[in-house]
This record gives sequence, C-alpha cells and structure tokens, in this order.
Amino acid sequence: MANPGNFQLFVYGSLLSGFKSPAYDYVSRYFDLVCTGRVNGLLFDMGEYPAAVPAGPESFIDGELYRIRDEKDFSWAMAQLDDYEGILVEVNEPSLYRREPVPVSTGSGDQTAWIYWYNGDVSGRPQIGSGNLLEYIASRKS
Repeated sequence: MANPGNFQLFVYGSLLSGFKSPAYDYVSRYFDLVCTGRVNGLLFDMGEYPAAVPAGPESFIDGELYRIRDEKDFSWAMAQLDDYEGILVEVNEPSLYRREPVPVSTGSGDQTAWIYWYNGDVSGRPQIGSGNLLEYIASRKS
C-alpha cells in the first residue's frame, strides 16, 4: 500500500463531512478538507453502507478530498481507517474493501488520493445513479 508522497484521501460515504458520523469525527481530527472532487466509478447501496467500484470515464462518484495534517501521522491514521473499512481482517477472512490510489478530478485539476473500493459482489444491489451518497439519502427521505 506504499505510494510515497501521497498523503491524500478521497471519501464518498460515512467519512464525508455531511454524513456527521463518528468515523467523520476521526477523519476531521487528522485530515483537512481540501475540496470536493469526483472519481471514475459506480456507487451502490449495500443497505448499511455504500460500495464504490471502479468504472470507466462515463461514470462518476462525488466525494471529498482530504490531506493529512501531519505527514508523520499518515501511516497510523490510515491503519485506523483500514481497520474501520474492513481491510484488516483475520486470516482466511475476505477484506470488505481495498485501498488504492486513484486520480481525483477537482476544480483545480487532477490529484492523486487513496480510495476504498468495495471488494464484494454488488449484483442485485441498487446503484446510486447520481454517484452522490448525500443526495441519494436526501431523496429517499422525501
């Protein structure tokens, strides 16, 4: 998972600032919001959480780009998020997500950040067509 010089994180689910979750409280302790952005991918409703999967240039996921405040904390902070995202699992247990670097389109050009891609099967799950989790949740409440 090494990628020297990449101290940024792209989030699209419970780590979003608008989600107001305990996980976001953790992110806001170690990371600063840089800007909104989007990545190529598809977003699915898995019930209790969203799942992002890579896709071609015609599909986008909206989210937020964060940068670690102190680079020396990056490995530790990301290890905590890896645990939260189900990457750190017992032997012979499948990881729920995987973390990979991805290009993020922003208003000031492309940047590279880590993203958590879903490792499971999304067959039969509702796709979040807008690619925006907060809009999707708001539309379901109205």
